[in-house]
Amino acid sequence: MTYQSINPATGESVANFATWTDVQREAALTQVSMATPGWAATSLDERCELLHELAAVVRAGQESLAQLVTLEMGKRIAESRAEVEKCAQGCEFYAKQVPVFLADELIETDAGKSLVAYQPLGTVLAVMPWNFPLWQVFRFIAPTLVAGNTGLLKHASNVPQCALAIERLVREAGFPEGVFRTLMIDAREVAGVIADPRVQAVTLTGSEPAGRAVAAAAGEHLKKSVLELGGADAFVVLEDADLDLAVQQAVLSRFLNCGQSCIAAKRFIAVDAIADEFVARFVEATGQLHPGDPADENTTLAPMARVDLRDELHGQVQASVAAGAVVLIGGEPVAGPGAFYAATILDQVMPGTVAYEQELFGPVAAVIRVTDETEALAVANGSRFGLGGSVWTRDTVRGEQFARQMQCGSAFVNGMVKSDPRLPFGGIKASGYGRELSQHGLREFVNAKTLWVK
Repeated sequence: MTYQSINPATGESVANFATWTDVQREAALTQVSMATPGWAATSLDERCELLHELAAVVRAGQESLAQLVTLEMGKRIAESRAEVEKCAQGCEFYAKQVPVFLADELIETDAGKSLVAYQPLGTVLAVMPWNFPLWQVFRFIAPTLVAGNTGLLKHASNVPQCALAIERLVREAGFPEGVFRTLMIDAREVAGVIADPRVQAVTLTGSEPAGRAVAAAAGEHLKKSVLELGGADAFVVLEDADLDLAVQQAVLSRFLNCGQSCIAAKRFIAVDAIADEFVARFVEATGQLHPGDPADENTTLAPMARVDLRDELHGQVQASVAAGAVVLIGGEPVAGPGAFYAATILDQVMPGTVAYEQELFGPVAAVIRVTDETEALAVANGSRFGLGGSVWTRDTVRGEQFARQMQCGSAFVNGMVKSDPRLPFGGIKASGYGRELSQHGLREFVNAKTLWVK
């Protein structure tokens, strides 16, 4: 197998990398294992300084990194720049906050002194996707390394240059050799790495099948795992919503990154009182999006990451239409080279249809009409997924009450669901378990050790 980098906008091959031999994989694992004790013993102050330096190195290379992301996975250049900046901000956040997050927690007991100390676990493997090829990895790297763990990365096979660039950035920031390595291995080798006694934990962001496989491997070997899987986020528009704001954010939330985001709004649940107006305005705004070269500043809709993913999405659209959904705009691949798919809105999406039940990972919105708030909540919670969701209403008290009842890891009122280093991120149900980001994410991969002294 080879790692193949293909420009999604043109279909042209950019670069190819051979997967590693067993000898190369073993050498990397040995190097990381040898670096682990010394890194854990490195002072927290020094680890924080290196994380600050990593932020500076990332920011200094913002333009070249953004161009690489756009070339390799097709993200619009403005979005790529924003992703790079978010990586730098994530590093800075943890560099500043980790002394507080990892401070000993004194607890009064019958002992002379008792506390909880937060100590590194060892080596953590990250299995990461292509849709945010830098940010997905950096939200693992920043908390994991600064906590004193070492890291291994198995990145998606279609973003090999991004995977190698991340290791280079860590090295340029001055981290010791072996503290972080990118593994250029086949997906079939991941279970073997998880089983390796030199690896203590694993985190995955990806599909349900990949999550089940990783969880099974981790469970077999009694290793900690965190999974962030798919989502079918509800975007609930109540009758008193500010439709100007709701429509603007509906377009952004559904079509950002060409709709290839786990936390993109996917199910647009509108109450009957405003459904016609909301849908009409949503269609009009979506009609302003036009596919083009993602490296062009004026492009408003990027290609999907791969042609096979586009074809899979089109199959879901066709199946939904066959079951009664109505195409209001789009609904077809864009003719010509590349992996472009037209911005699409499906109306009259009913239970049992593909667009109602499955995740649509691309620029397709599913509109579900409901009679009232009660039905809206039932539909929002009726998904097997539980990653994020939003509700739109001028009454923020009402909105908060609704959001508290949404079965998901993140619920937003009058705002687009997004990840923020200051807030925990993750899902429930088929969207996975565990948390990334914030203090909660940092503590997923540390040993909360009780110390009791009489």
